[in-house]
Amino acid sequence: MSKKSTGGQGTPATVALAKAKVDFTLHPYDHDANAQAYGEEAADALGLPYERIFKTLVAEVESGLAVAVVPVSGKLDLKAFAAALKSKRAAMADSARVEKVTGYVVGGISPLGQRKALPTVVDASALDFETIYFSAGRRGLQIETAPRNLIDLTRAVTAPIGKTG
Repeated sequence: MSKKSTGGQGTPATVALAKAKVDFTLHPYDHDANAQAYGEEAADALGLPYERIFKTLVAEVESGLAVAVVPVSGKLDLKAFAAALKSKRAAMADSARVEKVTGYVVGGISPLGQRKALPTVVDASALDFETIYFSAGRRGLQIETAPRNLIDLTRAVTAPIGKTG
């Protein structure tokens, strides 16, 4: 895997990766404007198993907003997420607020390059792969990089926060 030119596809996420001088590959695909399950759409378009594509979710904990990065094959376990952040509870955040705080639109939210760095938890299953995929900051564009790059750049903790189904 090597750094690829963003080829006019620069986003705050790709800028953050390039600035950190880590290896990554961009994977564009044709986004269907009618798609509702963005992560599944990306996996299907790129021919990847759902476990390798990670979705970025934003939830509210006592201290404010926080980011969860979980495989599209499952759902976020809010109790486990809260526990990973030493919080008592977590609830999904309002999408309009999430877009304003992150600077990204729903379906294109990247854990990297957000307007404000938020506490981040990456599901421990990411470490099972040499590389993982996640949004590059817009619908129709995925980043592939080593999970450690994402964890290091977001200063994330890892924990089993995903649940099947």
